[in-house]
Amino acid sequence: MNIIEVEGLSKNFGHLVAVDKVDFQVAEGEIFGFLGPNGAGKTTTINMLCTLLTPTGGRATVNGYDVVRQRSEVRRSIGLVFQEPTLDEYLTAEQNLRFHAYAYKIPGEIREKRISELLDLVELSDRRKSKVRTFSGGMKRRLEIARGLLHSPRVLFLDEPTLGLDPQTRRHIWDYVLALRKQHSLTIFLTTHYMDEAENCDRITIIDQGHIIALDTPDKLKDALGGDVITLKAQDNNAAVLELKEKYSLSPVIENGTITFSVPQGEKFLPKMMGNFQSPLVSISLRRPTLDDVFLKLTGRAIREEGAGIKELAMKVRAMRGHGR
Repeated sequence: MNIIEVEGLSKNFGHLVAVDKVDFQVAEGEIFGFLGPNGAGKTTTINMLCTLLTPTGGRATVNGYDVVRQRSEVRRSIGLVFQEPTLDEYLTAEQNLRFHAYAYKIPGEIREKRISELLDLVELSDRRKSKVRTFSGGMKRRLEIARGLLHSPRVLFLDEPTLGLDPQTRRHIWDYVLALRKQHSLTIFLTTHYMDEAENCDRITIIDQGHIIALDTPDKLKDALGGDVITLKAQDNNAAVLELKEKYSLSPVIENGTITFSVPQGEKFLPKMMGNFQSPLVSISLRRPTLDDVFLKLTGRAIREEGAGIKELAMKVRAMRGHGR
C-alpha cells in the first residue's frame, strides 16, 4: 500500500519552474530518501507534501488525503522535523512537547503518558525539566524527533535530520530513526546530503533541476553505474577526458580536479588502459561504486557539504515576490 502518491506535481514561482511534473510513490513503512543538489527542488517538493506550499499543478495525497483540498487531515497525518531548529530554548523539554500536544488537541489523559513514553524513547527523561538552551545539538534533534511523533503521525518528514552533528551523534540519531520504523511501522521521508546515511533508505529518489532522474534501491542505483569506479588525475584533465571518450567511448566526469568514470571489471580494464594511454597521469585508483558516484554520474556534480532546504525555499520566495505573486 502506498501512503504517499504524487502525480505530475509542479511548482512555479513566476517564470521559475522549481518542480516540474514529478511522479513517485512511497510505500507504507518504508524509509524513502529524497536527494538532490542545492536548488534541485527537493525542499519545495517536501513543502508541498506537508501543505506549506500550494502546488501549481498535478496532485499529491498523503495518507489518502489530498494536500490541497484536505490540508488539515494531511497535517494531522504527518510529523515534520525541520532542517533549522524550531524548539523554544527558554522552555523545558516537557514544556516544548506539551505545547505541541495542545496545538494538536491531544486529550490530557493521553498527553502526559505520550510525553513520558517519547522522552524515554529518545533518552531524555532525566532532562525533562531542563531548559532546551542547555541541550547539545544532538539532544535538541532527539527532542525535535520526539515532538514530531507526539501526535502519532503516519509519516515522519525529516529534512536534513543530522545536519551539523558529529559522526557519533549522527549514528545515534539514526539508531532512533531505525528503531521507530521497526517499532511503529512508521513511514519516514527524508532528505540528506550524507551519502552514508542514504544507504539506510529502502529506496532513493534523485531530483535535479526540478526533475526526478532516478528512483530505486541503493544497491540497484550503484549497479546501474556499470561496474567499478576509476578515479584519476592527469597533468591535463581536459586532454585526458577527450582521450577516454575517443579511445574507450567512456563518459568521464571532472569534479574538484579529479576525473571519474565507471567500467565493468575495472581490474582488467586498468592494465590495458595504462599500456595505451597518452595523457600523462598524476594518480589513479580503482574501487567499488558508492552513492556519491551515482549522484556524480547522474547530476554531473557532487552533492555539496551543506544543507539546501532553507536556502532553496528563500530563493523561491524571493523569485515569487519579484514576480508579484
